[in-house]
Amino acid sequence: MKGFLVAGTASGVGKTTVTLAIIAALRRRGYKVQPFKGGPDFLDTGHHARISGRTGRNLDTWMLSAEANRDVLRHASRGADAFLVEGMMGLFDGKDGSTEMGSSAEIAKLLKLPVVLVLDAGKTARSIAAVVLGFELFDPELPLAGVILNRVASDRHFRMLEAAIESACETPVLGWLPREPAVAIPERHLGLQTAEEGETGGALENLIDTLADLANKHLDIPNLMDLECGLDLKPKALPALRQTREQIRIGIARDQAFSFYYEDNLDLLQQHGATLVPFSPMHDRCLPPDLDALYLVGGYPELYAAQISDNSAMLSTIRGFVASARPVYAECGGMIFLSQQLMMRDGTTYPMAGVLPFEIEMTGRLVDFGYVNVDLTNDCLLGKAGTVLRGHSFHYSRISNEFQVATNYHVHYSLSGRKESEGYQLGNMLASYVHLHFRSEQSIARSFVEVALASRTANVVPR
Repeated sequence: MKGFLVAGTASGVGKTTVTLAIIAALRRRGYKVQPFKGGPDFLDTGHHARISGRTGRNLDTWMLSAEANRDVLRHASRGADAFLVEGMMGLFDGKDGSTEMGSSAEIAKLLKLPVVLVLDAGKTARSIAAVVLGFELFDPELPLAGVILNRVASDRHFRMLEAAIESACETPVLGWLPREPAVAIPERHLGLQTAEEGETGGALENLIDTLADLANKHLDIPNLMDLECGLDLKPKALPALRQTREQIRIGIARDQAFSFYYEDNLDLLQQHGATLVPFSPMHDRCLPPDLDALYLVGGYPELYAAQISDNSAMLSTIRGFVASARPVYAECGGMIFLSQQLMMRDGTTYPMAGVLPFEIEMTGRLVDFGYVNVDLTNDCLLGKAGTVLRGHSFHYSRISNEFQVATNYHVHYSLSGRKESEGYQLGNMLASYVHLHFRSEQSIARSFVEVALASRTANVVPR
């Protein structure tokens, strides 16, 4: 299948813009394009989905096994004419500084993907050839298929950059993009603005048209479409998963404030017999009827704290749901939603659902960042003691008060080496700052659904 990985020399060079422009150009030509994001990013996949019209997926060589990555690629690419994988950070950046583990380079090798390297050329001239040459030589096992120059000042500037690269490097230049404010995605402390906050309707169509125009004018689309994945992408049969005799209804928090989830997590819950029912903690006055469990995903609750706090009817409904002992799983922003209160950096305080004894305060820096190993120390909603899970942590907040809550996780942070007890449990509620990928251990989804079913059959839930 036609497919390649769009990498960068570093974070912030414009990988997402280039990826979206190529997707838009291919859609205009009638291709069905499947997007992927390398690494644990939630934000880029949403933007990919808006432009491609297909659900964005994550590939990750640290959180997922080699075979799990291949399965995600094979099954998500069904029905597509081509696929693009947007890498993360710089091409060789990953879990640590001495290996390629968790990097875009490792993904490209595992999945036999040609690599197109994006460079920020805005403030450079002949020196750009030295950068390209360095990437060519750093890992000879990873030949580059081409480079794309971003934020180029003019056609004349591009010709100078192209001549420099062609004089010293073997990698072909596949085009350039100018600095274009119309396609820039606003950023904030966790990264890009979410897709849920972006354009819709006619404004979205205008954005897609602008991206396609830029790509068709400045990029070598025919040569890009000559790039092919070297992996056999014939889908394998999905493993038979245990189905419940009854459909379990799991409420999924999804709106502008809560949108950080892996699509594969939702797929696995559905494959184990769950019906997923979206709701908005911001806008809905109550939960959907007949829910057996809640999955409160992460997001930006701090940006919408006033609206969340003012929705007293929803907060009351959440308290009632937790009191019924039905299972609740909350990650990061979802945990903040369940806390007593959220204090902003200016000291303003907003009451939250009040079912966890935590007070949360926003911070001016990342508190924990990077991949994490999670060992379950007790049987809990997501599995048996001794089960090893993988995920990542990325947040600008912390618990600010003393509290007494049982924990189920032994967490090891890969970058800092720090270890702590986490995974807070009250009754059938489990909350954590860690974002888990359910494909890191497929018993997670099965355990979640089975606990929900047991809760129903024990007549805990009024039907």
